[in-house]
Amino acid sequence: MKKLFVVGASVLQLPAIKKAKEMGLTVGVADYNPEAAGIPFADKFYNVSTIDEKGIFEAARDFQADGIMTLATDMPMRSVAYAAEKLGLVGISYETAVKATDKGEMIKAFEAGGASHPWYFILSSPQDLSKISDKITYPCISKPVDNAGSRGVMLINNRDELVNAVEYSSSNGRMGGVIIEEYLRGSEVSVEVMAVDGTAHILQVTDKLTTGAPHFVEMGHSQPSRLEKTQVESIKDLAKKAVKAVGIENGPAHVEIMLTENGPKMIELGARMGGDCITTHLVPLSTGIDMVKATIEIALGEKPDIEPKFSKGSAIRYFECGQGKIESITGVEQARGCEGVREITFTKSAGDCVGTIGSSVDRAGFVISQSSDTQSAVASCENAISKISINIK
Repeated sequence: MKKLFVVGASVLQLPAIKKAKEMGLTVGVADYNPEAAGIPFADKFYNVSTIDEKGIFEAARDFQADGIMTLATDMPMRSVAYAAEKLGLVGISYETAVKATDKGEMIKAFEAGGASHPWYFILSSPQDLSKISDKITYPCISKPVDNAGSRGVMLINNRDELVNAVEYSSSNGRMGGVIIEEYLRGSEVSVEVMAVDGTAHILQVTDKLTTGAPHFVEMGHSQPSRLEKTQVESIKDLAKKAVKAVGIENGPAHVEIMLTENGPKMIELGARMGGDCITTHLVPLSTGIDMVKATIEIALGEKPDIEPKFSKGSAIRYFECGQGKIESITGVEQARGCEGVREITFTKSAGDCVGTIGSSVDRAGFVISQSSDTQSAVASCENAISKISINIK
């Protein structure tokens, strides 16, 4: 029986842990939290931080892993790559992991690989701002080079906002580095990719809905994209260039792109499956492709089945609610009965406080739907949400 080592045991990793068990695999997990949700579903638990590269390697070696992976989180990819290289397992190189988790190294890779991208400046700390402040044009975006989930992202409209924005971005990063880049306007999409033996296969293109300025937190996704066919093809071509530029030869990639009036431009990518239920739920619902299973198979050195089984629409929409303390949530069962609804999940409950949505962790929950096409799937989500009341005090 083959052994799979999953880096992380939170709810984000549950789909991989459960799928691996369904596949008859022995599963080991590592997490700094001994109460992590995925631990009871695994065969063996290692109390190691997901970003402790040496610790993850030693745990995977002790487990005698045949494959190693993680889902929907960026920085643990460095631990995955480090262990895979040391143990001779299938995965991305450590160099690629750095390019996929450091936004400065990432955009330099895009530039070297000919993948269209915004203009940019990289600062090792806010103190470097004086060296490039006269070269910046507005509006622009600042974000930490080493964080995800919209944390630390800030729109900068003019020079008066520059210093505070950069300090905000720096404080939300691990090492304090910041990237300032062109503010791209247009239609934002993500591209769900599976690389097999150096070839990038496009599984789906996802339309994205965000809060907009100043933090651009994602509030919804839908598949397949409703953009024009020629636009979708240009987006797919850019995604393939970006995946090649950072060096992903085997495994998933989640590529974020803005379709501007001058064509598609790269935002960033992750060398892992996309979060927000995009790859764990929406891709299977719209294509029939089990992306979690395919990722596990690649990690084990097997050839995945990534052929579409059908073409439908799928969508996720997050709840928007006021600020204060949640007193009650009503109408959920009525919403579950709405046509097309496949899942309703809350990440906050009665007694929790909610406020301005500044990052993905501030969202209160979501609805997922499937229908014959994208428009119907989105309508199904919105219909379900209209039945639910999140009562705030």
